[in-house]
Amino acid sequence: MRKSHAPPVSVRHQALIQRIREEGYVDALSLAHELNVDGSTIRRDLAQLTRAGLIRRTHGGALAAEPAAAIDTPYEDRRHTNLAAKKKIARAAADLVQDGQTVILDNGSTTFQIAVELRRKRNLTIITNDLLIAMRTAGHPSNRLHVAGGVLLDTVYTLVGPTTVAAFHGLHADWAFMGAEGVDAAAGITNINVIEIPIKHVMMEAAAMSVFVADRSKFGKRALATVCAISEAELILTDDTLPLEQRPPFGDRLRCV
Repeated sequence: MRKSHAPPVSVRHQALIQRIREEGYVDALSLAHELNVDGSTIRRDLAQLTRAGLIRRTHGGALAAEPAAAIDTPYEDRRHTNLAAKKKIARAAADLVQDGQTVILDNGSTTFQIAVELRRKRNLTIITNDLLIAMRTAGHPSNRLHVAGGVLLDTVYTLVGPTTVAAFHGLHADWAFMGAEGVDAAAGITNINVIEIPIKHVMMEAAAMSVFVADRSKFGKRALATVCAISEAELILTDDTLPLEQRPPFGDRLRCV
């Protein structure tokens, strides 16, 4: 039954779009409560906005719609791209980690290779929101795995949303290895998917050292959303094919392997 004093449909739709754009993801129950409508009404509203291409419906809520150029490339399309460089970067990243430490792994194909390399370490605690990384980490004889919950972004096997952000609050890690869609001296570290930005921020806050890993193809590029300025990254790891003339703006934060 519709609740009294509910706003008209046009006002609801405007409020829904604004809220989702600001926060990236919202759950349907919270929206229904805030807009003073029942669950069936909010589901109809979300369905209409989804058909119009203004939002993306998920189980239990909705994500912000993004232009086609700002949608993550499916993991299967990324996993073999620049693989040799990603493996070199991953080996260097894993060499930074000592047995017994706590490591946060952001989602991505390069951080997946770090997960592979970390299997040679012992007594690690590994925390991730990437299901493929979790599967590769699971079953190690001494390393412990924590998986953050959330809503699944199907094409990249990543968990996102407020539940994911909350999972990292209050944690203390030695390392956070972060992916990047773009690395630019002026624009900083950027990401293609807005919904992941709050998660990346809380990962960085939880770690003593934040290390961004990106092969040379990501340099000089600017993706949709800013993660942080270059000055906020303790270390940026890339492969040694990055041209010499592109390196100076990053100073001693850049390490080419």
